[in-house]
Amino acid sequence: MSWLPMLGLTALPHLGGLYGGYVTRKQVKTWHTTLNKPSWRPPNAAFPIVWTTLYTGMGYGSYLVWKECGGFTEDAVVPLGFYGLQLALNWAWTPIFFGAHKLKMALIEIVMLTGAVGATMVSWYPVNRTASLLLTPYLAWLCLATSLNYCIWRDNPDEDEKEE
Repeated sequence: MSWLPMLGLTALPHLGGLYGGYVTRKQVKTWHTTLNKPSWRPPNAAFPIVWTTLYTGMGYGSYLVWKECGGFTEDAVVPLGFYGLQLALNWAWTPIFFGAHKLKMALIEIVMLTGAVGATMVSWYPVNRTASLLLTPYLAWLCLATSLNYCIWRDNPDEDEKEE
């Protein structure tokens, strides 16, 4: 049964991804099509592939840290605490952006998320270098996503005002 924690911790991030997909599904075909978006944005079909890969990497990285720290021990509080924070922020972005249509709030939230991922990487590095490096593509993707969120917010100024 030693594979059970690995499987569980690797799968955990996907739970938020499944919920995010549920929230996003209808909005991508309706509200999202009305937004002004930059020409350099990735195609819609890329997002589920990218997020599946990123969630798997971050989940497996959390398992490596958990294992190295001997489980949920005192040594694991900071690295897994930062991980939990960034995971909660990750899961919150989709309902803010796609569910509530709050572009500015989503931008603020994704900036906080990016910082939390950076803090997670720093806290993981001394525990397990591989785990920390597994978050590198995630951080890179968040930089792109933050730029995309900013451009959408900037180019759709009336969108936030409609909701208030």
